[in-house]
Formats: sequence, structure tokens, C-alpha cells
Amino acid sequence: MRKEEKLNIIDAISAQLEETPNFYIADIAGLNAEKTYELRKACFEHGVKLVVVKNTLLSKVIEKSGNEEMMKLVPVLAGPTAIMYTETPNAPAKVIKKFNDAGSEKPLLKGAYIQEWPAFVGAESLTALYNIKSREELIAEIVSLLQSPIRNVISALENKSEEKPEETPAE
Repeated sequence: MRKEEKLNIIDAISAQLEETPNFYIADIAGLNAEKTYELRKACFEHGVKLVVVKNTLLSKVIEKSGNEEMMKLVPVLAGPTAIMYTETPNAPAKVIKKFNDAGSEKPLLKGAYIQEWPAFVGAESLTALYNIKSREELIAEIVSLLQSPIRNVISALENKSEEKPEETPAE
């Protein structure tokens, strides 16, 4: 690969990281064509962009970024590597977990970088990443918590209005 091609790839990865700063690093080596197709399809359905990349080029992008949390991911850049770019922090974890639960050893999580979180290194981080709530999930949870006291008050008022006053016997 010529130097210009390498620089173009580095620029493309850098631009993608600026656009989609949440990313996972995974090993997808050994997947047959059918499993690779299923993985790419699952990624597409979850809004995840999957790209196979050379470790040296990705390490140059990470070093160029100057981000200390991202720098913690450089040691995992060994062997075949795929980057999973995402807007939703837990989407790639859901895809990986789905494949692992179906009995597939791959994709194997190497590490992940989620904005404003420490870097996640190693396959054992998958559960923690899976449990991260997306922005939409957090908003829904907050709205539900805010509505809960209002529902209780409305329910109590409705119950009170449905009760019939007891008639007092006439004397």
C-alpha cells in the first residue's frame, strides 16, 4: 500500500471518529461468509457501521487524536481488527452479545471507547457495555420517573371521586 493510500485511510478513520466518536474494536476473524453477512446485517439494523481496518493505521489515528482514554486501546490492536462505529453506545454490545448467545465465539470484543466514559478493554467489558443506557432509554426512564408521582395523585383522586358517600340513616 502506498503512503498516499495510507494517509487517505488515516484521514477517513479520523473523520469517522469525529463524526461518530463511540466505537468498539472487535475481532471478527474466522467468520464464514454467511456469519459475516449476518453480522453486517445486524450491525446495519442497529445503526452500527462495521469496518475492517489495519492495526497500524488505527493506532496512528488514536495516537494522533491525543485522547488518553483512546490510547488505552492501542495494546488491544493485535490480530485481525474491525471497528464498529455507533451513535448509540450499547448497540454494538447488543449485536456482539446476540452472536455470542447464539453460540458464536466471534465477534470478540477487544475494547471500546464511549464518549465521557473510561475506555473499556477486554471481552469481560461486554456486560458493562451492554447495560449502558442509550440517550433515548435514559430520557424515557426520566419521563417515567417524573410521571409516576403525577399518576399516583390522579389515581388517588379518581378513586376518591368514584367512592359513593355513605347514606346516613334517617331518624
